[in-house]
Amino acid sequence: MITILPAQQRGTTQLPWLDSRHTFSFGEYYNPQQMGFRSLRVINEDWVKPSFGFPLHKHHDMEIISCVLAGAMAHKDSLGNGSTIHAGEIQRMSAGTGIQHSEWNESATKPLHFLQIWLLPAHENTSPSYDQRFFELTAMENKLCLIGSRDARENSILIQQDVALYRAKMNAGHIINYTFARDRYGWMQVIQGKICLCGNKLNAGDGAALSHETTITLQAIEDADILLFDLA
Repeated sequence: MITILPAQQRGTTQLPWLDSRHTFSFGEYYNPQQMGFRSLRVINEDWVKPSFGFPLHKHHDMEIISCVLAGAMAHKDSLGNGSTIHAGEIQRMSAGTGIQHSEWNESATKPLHFLQIWLLPAHENTSPSYDQRFFELTAMENKLCLIGSRDARENSILIQQDVALYRAKMNAGHIINYTFARDRYGWMQVIQGKICLCGNKLNAGDGAALSHETTITLQAIEDADILLFDLA
């Protein structure tokens, strides 16, 4: 079964410095029909104005993944990490027993565009940790590139949950097939472009829950950038 969540049905947060779209309930946006999917709890698409960002705040017991799409994000946390995440990089924080961090648009002239993804961890009260990884465009060109997993296989970033997170940048007309193991679920998120998912057209910002599917077929209607979550 494929259940589509159109981009225009996402929740919104609009501040003078922030434009955010929420696939699932988040902050002041509450939708009892969209509280997450399996262990996937948050997908926020954020646009942050130059020199603005999220001040120091705390998280616990959450796997937090940031995927920078354009611009550069400055990061500082209570573990002592201070870094800049550029387009093409993935950042993962395991909040565990508690971590404080800030995220900022490093540029004084260019906007920051990124996805922030939260997954419930497999175990609570673990030690907080941090990682950051760059993935070459060639690794995800017209194929699913594993960028996050529970065992860090294939040089993916470690996520403390039973999930495999893939990213693909597809040229128009290209087709990708993916097969789920038994009792697995999926979530498809279109970052940019248009695709056809098993006969269903998806546009930028659209998401789709995949339940009891075996093999799915993705075809790029136009150049597209997508994420695929393979979930327990």
